[in-house]
Amino acid sequence: MTDDKQEIDSLIDAMAAYLGLPVEEAYRAGIAGHLAVAHTIAQDVLAFETSDEAEPAPVFKA
Repeated sequence: MTDDKQEIDSLIDAMAAYLGLPVEEAYRAGIAGHLAVAHTIAQDVLAFETSDEAEPAPVFKA
C-alpha cells in the first residue's frame, strides 16, 4: 500500500467519523478517486500566484 493510498484511506475514515456517516466498502474506491482528483485540482489552484493587493471582482462577467 502506498503512502498516498494510506493517506486517502485515513482521510476517508476521519471524515466519515467526523460527519457520522457510514462508508460502505463498495464505495471506498469511488470516494478515494474523487479525493485524489480534488487534491490534484487543489494543487493547481494553490500554485496560482497572486499579489497581496489582488482583490476579488465584485461582479463576475463572462
